[in-house]
Order: sequence, then C-alpha cells, then structure tokens
Amino acid sequence: MKLLKSGKYHLLNFFGWQIYTFSTLTFSKLSYAKSLTNLSPKQQNALYYTLWEGFLCAILGFVLSYILLLFLETKFNLSHLKRKDWWNLFFVFSLVQVIYHFALWPFLDIPVMYYFGVSNSEEMTLLMKITNVPGFVVAFLIWLSIILSIKIYEYINEVKFNRLELESSLKESQLNSLKGQINPHFMFNSLNNIRGLILENPLKSREMITRLSEMLRYSLTKNDINTIALEEEIEMVENFIEISRIQLENRLKYTPRINTSLLKVEIPPMIIQMLVENAVKHGISKLKDGGEITLDIQNNNETLTIVVSNTGTLSIEKDSTQLGIKNIEKRLQLIYGENATFKLQEIENQVVAEITILFRS
Repeated sequence: MKLLKSGKYHLLNFFGWQIYTFSTLTFSKLSYAKSLTNLSPKQQNALYYTLWEGFLCAILGFVLSYILLLFLETKFNLSHLKRKDWWNLFFVFSLVQVIYHFALWPFLDIPVMYYFGVSNSEEMTLLMKITNVPGFVVAFLIWLSIILSIKIYEYINEVKFNRLELESSLKESQLNSLKGQINPHFMFNSLNNIRGLILENPLKSREMITRLSEMLRYSLTKNDINTIALEEEIEMVENFIEISRIQLENRLKYTPRINTSLLKVEIPPMIIQMLVENAVKHGISKLKDGGEITLDIQNNNETLTIVVSNTGTLSIEKDSTQLGIKNIEKRLQLIYGENATFKLQEIENQVVAEITILFRS
C-alpha cells in the first residue's frame, strides 16, 4: 500500500501528531497550572499560547513527515536494502530535524507576538532552544518506527503472497506435466487392431473407432483441469477395456463394482485409466490364458476407496522406470497432500492397486 495515496493514512497521521504533541507538550505545561478558572488576562494569553504552540508544533511535524515518507516510498526498497540506503535514511532524517528546528521558532513567533508582543529570539536563548531538540527528535523517531513497522509488515505479506503464488504456479506446472496422456503405443496398436477388424466386422470396427476418438477427446479436453466426475473416468475406462479386447478377446475379463452414489465425486482425470492400463499391459497381456480385472469403488464415511486388481503376480522388470506409479503418487500428493494414499501389492495371486482419498467435510 502506498501511504502517500492513502486518505486514511493522511487522517491518522494528522491526528497522531496532534495527540502526541498535546499529550507530551501541551498537557505537561497545563499540569503546572493550579487552576484553569478565574485566570488573569496574562494567564489567559499564556493558556491560549500553550494550546497554539502544541497545535503548530504538531502541524509542522505532520508536514515535514512527508519528506521522510516520500523518501521511504520511492528510495527505500526493503527487498534490496543496502548499507547506503540506511545512511541515506539517516541523512534525510537529520535534514528534516534541521528544517524543523529552524522553522519552528519563526513559526511560533506568530502566536507569541500576538499574545505577548515579543518574539522568541528576544525571550529564548540558544541553549533553551537546543533543550527542545531531543523531545522533537523522539517524536520523529516514533513516527519513523511506526511507518517502518507498517512497511515491514506489508513486505512480509507481499513475500508470503508471492511465495504462495509461486508455489501454486509450480504445483500447477507439476500437475500439468504429470497429467495422464493416452499411451502412444496403445494408440498405435489400437489403430492396427481396428484396421484388421474392418473387413472382418465393419460394425464392430466402427464402434471401436468411436471409442478411440472418445478417449482421445477425453485426454485432450480434460488435460487442463485437475479433477473430473468419477462417471466420466469410468466411461474412459470402459472405452479402454473394449478397445483392449480387440487384441485380447476373451482373455480379458472386466468386472466393475461401483457404488453409484459416488458417480459425481471428483477425482484426478485418467488416474483410474492408468491403473487399468497397467493391469492390462503388465498383467493380463502377459498371461497365456488371460485373467480378470476388477474395479471396486466404494466409500467408508468420508474416505473414497478405489481398488484395481488383476490376475497375476507383482514383478518389476529391470528396465521399468515405474513412471506410471510415480505419476499417480505425485499427482495425489500435489492435489490432496496427506489426505490421499496409494498402495501397490500382491495378495493371493492378485496384483492390487489401492487409492484412498479422504474428503473432509
């Protein structure tokens, strides 16, 4: 926030100087008076002068504080502070003090001449004037401390905001790089299989082309969002299964067990499809007699559980990068943090991939 452009600051600055000056200068002088009633003309003039003195000292401090503020807002950058900047601040602060004390006494001569008919130069010695310097310096130091505190507070908030914005941008960038894409090998094999099916079963091949185009459209349109409805992901999985059956035929069995009340729940796009694709690629396709893939999606209180299991054993090939598994783990961590887990294990000749997501109400 630029204080120079803030009407609220100008108002608070004005009253701040008035309150401080009256409480430290005017009220302290008035406290010496035994009574403020039944005053003689001379005492009344002294009272009026004391009030005007406090007001004018505050006005002068208020006006000159803008010299310091202008420097702080244009030349004093907290993000790139150097020793030279502190020396410049000291110089400007000292300059303001010099201007204040040279301007103060001629300024106060106005009410002095009006009420007493004499000037300060006639009544006050240089030493008397110098004794007033520390009090006014303290007033400017208090003002400077308040302004620097505001500036530091704003700077810390700005740093926090920029850090959050950077983290959000980085997180978004990571998510975009991790989002699922249709495996190009799957696309190539599918097109080859569909081409072989055209003469044998034109109607079936037409259906498979439609499913493949739906998968491609899904991959492209959902790539810019972080979550989609579960029912959309299920449709994607079913398209993948049907296209895979062109090659695997009866060797691939698919059994979905899905709680229909969860179809509107939001999940990361293509995350189930990646699990099913891994089950086909590393499980069913390697078995001579094929096997079964089971998709089980249920909820327990506030926890969504997605389990993809397939016939086979869990074995990691030497040249495997496990990129798909790492992709899933990283995406879950970025979106849900500690509220999501992923496990891959072998249970009784079944490879079981399990995702749990805790949805806090």
